[in-house]
Amino acid sequence: MLHPAKYADLEGAAVLITGGGSGIGAALTEGFVAQGARVAFIDIADGPSETLRDRIASSHGATPLYIRCDLRDIEALRDAVRQAEAAHGAATVLINNAAFDERHDIADVSLDYWDDNQAINLRPHFFTAQAVAPGMRAAGRGSIINFTSTSFLINHPDMPSYTAAKAGIIGLTKGLAGKLGPWNIRVNAIAPGWVITERQRDLWVTDETLATHVGRQCIREVMKPQDMVGPCLFLASDASRMLTAQTMIVDGGFL
Repeated sequence: MLHPAKYADLEGAAVLITGGGSGIGAALTEGFVAQGARVAFIDIADGPSETLRDRIASSHGATPLYIRCDLRDIEALRDAVRQAEAAHGAATVLINNAAFDERHDIADVSLDYWDDNQAINLRPHFFTAQAVAPGMRAAGRGSIINFTSTSFLINHPDMPSYTAAKAGIIGLTKGLAGKLGPWNIRVNAIAPGWVITERQRDLWVTDETLATHVGRQCIREVMKPQDMVGPCLFLASDASRMLTAQTMIVDGGFL
């Protein structure tokens, strides 16, 4: 279900989304297209991304731009930003959504694994922001939304490199907000709780664990990717024009 609210200032806005081909990212891509934004999304998985692009084009009459890129390759990432700018103009909304929440044991983490994990889950947030910042400064406005996670807040035991990256995103968000604020560029973070994507269902969800988790939420409903769209639209729009350097926890009241 698409978000019912309409933000007039997002119509025609140039929006760039990382990891926009599946899961939460796919919901965000469709949600911003439905607002009338010019959306480009970066992903590495051709199949799901092309299917999403074609489905959105068919149902909304507007086609998001899919750019294939491995975010670990910073030069390729910078080129992807240039491709999006060539198609839509400089982005005034950036959503750093891409992540890889692979489970790993402390004893099994090598130096190479740690570096690769951070290169997916933290490093691209900075370098994508760096790449779009000049265009936002020239426009005199912008909104950068960094997706973190509640995993580090609930002491998740099974992915220490991932939780370290997600905690780092909070610090990065506040530092960027302080630096970019004078140009009316806002930087905020969204910390989702347990959003049940296809990946979560395939790898980790059981009826028992899901029931236990939802039972601890104030709102006792299973969270879906679409539940992240409304908060993201709000932070992207002028409705939140004086809101920056903040982290919005969207977890149904688990915390």
